[in-house]
Amino acid sequence: MATKIRDIMTGSPTSVSPELDIVTVARAMRDEDIGAVLVADGDDLLGLVTDRDLVIRGLAAGGDPTDQKIGKIASTATATVGPDDPLDKAAQIMRERAVRRLPVIEDGRPVGIVTIGDLAMEKDEVSALADISAARPNT
Repeated sequence: MATKIRDIMTGSPTSVSPELDIVTVARAMRDEDIGAVLVADGDDLLGLVTDRDLVIRGLAAGGDPTDQKIGKIASTATATVGPDDPLDKAAQIMRERAVRRLPVIEDGRPVGIVTIGDLAMEKDEVSALADISAARPNT
């Protein structure tokens, strides 16, 4: 059984520049079949954008989506974990902050992302969330 974040995280997360437009980022998320990207300036993590953020803060806000910068709709990454932190720390932070994804930071740079689904598959493998998280996407 996994005990550390590095055992369950997705490594090498997709990071994008805050200057990219939301359409470019949406296409990258589609092409990579991912639901979130990290927004970074070099190795400096600025925030996180989910597919829901693209819709709610981006498209629904109106205007030309090719003119909207992803940095303007990113959630600030105020909570992170390290790869050697215990799984319970991620679960506690997610619960306290009502978030579903946490960037994993090592030596000041993003090295992964851990999701509530990752935790469910490891800690409660018979739960509905674990089943859904383990299933292939229905694209």
